[in-house]
Amino acid sequence: MKNIKKTTAFIFSVMLMNSAFFMPDADNTANAAESELTDDTVNFYHQWKEKYLVQDNYVTDETQYYVYYSDEKYSGGNYSVPVTVSEAHGYGMLIMASMADYDENAKDYFDGMYRYFKAHPSDIGSSLMSWQQCDNGTALIDGAEEGSMTGGFCDSATDGDMDIAYSLLMADSVWGSNGEIDYYSEAVSVINDIMRYDVNHEYWTLTLGDWVSECDKSDNYYSATRCSDFIMQYLPVFAEVTGDDNWFKVYDVTYGIINSMIEEYGTGILPDFVIRNSDGKFIPASADFLESENDGNYYYNSCRTPWRISMDYLINGNEDAFAFANAIDNFMMNAANNDPWEVMAGYTPTGTAIENYNDLCFVAPLLISAKCGDNKQWHDEIRDVILNYGEDVYYGDTIKMLCLIADDGDWIVPETSESILMGDANCDGKVTIADATAIIQHLGNEDEYKLSEQGAINADVIDKGDGVTGADANAIQAIEAGFINQTDFPMTKTQLDSAMMI
Repeated sequence: MKNIKKTTAFIFSVMLMNSAFFMPDADNTANAAESELTDDTVNFYHQWKEKYLVQDNYVTDETQYYVYYSDEKYSGGNYSVPVTVSEAHGYGMLIMASMADYDENAKDYFDGMYRYFKAHPSDIGSSLMSWQQCDNGTALIDGAEEGSMTGGFCDSATDGDMDIAYSLLMADSVWGSNGEIDYYSEAVSVINDIMRYDVNHEYWTLTLGDWVSECDKSDNYYSATRCSDFIMQYLPVFAEVTGDDNWFKVYDVTYGIINSMIEEYGTGILPDFVIRNSDGKFIPASADFLESENDGNYYYNSCRTPWRISMDYLINGNEDAFAFANAIDNFMMNAANNDPWEVMAGYTPTGTAIENYNDLCFVAPLLISAKCGDNKQWHDEIRDVILNYGEDVYYGDTIKMLCLIADDGDWIVPETSESILMGDANCDGKVTIADATAIIQHLGNEDEYKLSEQGAINADVIDKGDGVTGADANAIQAIEAGFINQTDFPMTKTQLDSAMMI
């Protein structure tokens, strides 16, 4: 088992150069020591697992599990029924890795979920997951539209991709990657595909899914982003494990959007979807932009933001995350008159309630933003509400499960700083001319000299994300010639040429 950090500061030296990243103060970083899950959380996990974890019984040659998210089940007829989505699957994998110390079968469940994930890839990013599966009575199919009994073209959703990638890093930390599944290498493959397909490389924003990579620049979806995908704590991790500093661009730009919304409205309220207008400003999307008339409001997507963004303060001490947590907490305490039961299921960015009822998925994420502040009574009252909420559905229950794990201080932060040696194409633990030779042989005859998956990841040091090319071999030869240092990786082809004075 590898070393694991649980809700503790996660600082890499490269990040200290990043303007949006702050070293947390020892007194400000919650739960700096490892913690254990409370009985309430463990007991709820067993209820959650019994209700939502399902085996795909159509598959007989291996065991696969998924998280059942629907209110329907296939009952015959000539139409298929949606049963799960990649969002649910990512949540389930996060939960299973988190429960390794509390469920002796957690690894079996996780591995079954991994196999399900691999069985349902996107048609665009091959390492990403198809966003939805439907039951047609004989199989769980991808790309079924309007109840179709046959599958079709399928694509991914960014939050599911990100959670699956992070869960694989969790699994590597908990169980190691020397067994049947190389969790770490699989995580890196997913992360690289997220960067390739789920990130807008013009604006450095997270897109709605890999399908946006095929949109024209004039398309409204091209510049759009979903605030519930602002899973800020993951982004420095993704940079570390891949060596791709572009993740810090995404990190900075995304906080720029968050901060501008706080400055604009003063509430901490983020809309479900944000678009970039003709002036280059990110603004709430219009009604019916993608899902509903509330696409520009704080609704059933962005209700997760108090959890997703605030985790970056609890783990990394990021002051922008802290400012967001304070803003949303202050607004909610005032709007609900300090009673979490009075938190409504939706608000406009200016803070007007758009529904007159409470919903668990809106209350549970506030547990994490409240944990960042100093109002213990508000935090404890939120926890009391979610523990006593009663019967709910997949969405509320699953968000509750993840927020309880984080609130207990048992969130796993992978140790990643020594996981990759950039340039080490032959995986011998050092970077020498032998690595350049391995790359050249791989490029000349891949069938005979194919690099290992990890070797190919290590070797991709020039124009990170474009795969192994001759430029990577040239870079390693440049080390031997004294033109550059191994610590300069990753770099662009232009930077390499400049360093070699070509």
